[in-house]
Amino acid sequence: MNLSAMILLALGMSMDAFAAAIGKGATLHKPKFSEALRTGIIFGSIETLTPLIGWGLGLVASQFVLTWNHWIAFLLLLFLGVRMLIEGIRGETDDDAEPIARHSFWLLATTAVATSLDAMAVGVGLAFLNVNIIHMALMIGCATLVMSTLGMMVGRFIGPLLGKRAEILGGLVLIGIGCEILWAHFAG
Repeated sequence: MNLSAMILLALGMSMDAFAAAIGKGATLHKPKFSEALRTGIIFGSIETLTPLIGWGLGLVASQFVLTWNHWIAFLLLLFLGVRMLIEGIRGETDDDAEPIARHSFWLLATTAVATSLDAMAVGVGLAFLNVNIIHMALMIGCATLVMSTLGMMVGRFIGPLLGKRAEILGGLVLIGIGCEILWAHFAG
């Protein structure tokens, strides 16, 4: 695999995290760059690990991983998206609620895992190619760190425009990503 293909693959793997980060940034009250960077580091770290895990699984049990990864990602994203929808709908009636200043580590990590399962599947495929998996995983992780940080900052500007509907939109984005993963699997 040549360098340009590796860069395109890394950017492609970071797009789900970018979209999710926009939703996360929109739900926060004026997130600072440090919070965006924290999100980018969490997403990027997990996105670095998942192709390595997929590569290892590809050597051992590729059929199981390829059979179930899209369902796992879909269900995780559906769960997180519905949770955000419910919170957004509840939040619309509660004008006295304190705006969220920071997402919990576990919420960000769960979202990152859900959006990085496609990178795990790619790792399974890379197990059968002549690719330096460490370099590829680091490239994917770095691209995700940058794109997730940018996504949070884009969300910062979208959030005030949407007001309390930002969490509803963020939930819809996560559900949409999950549906897209499922659709891509069945569409071939």
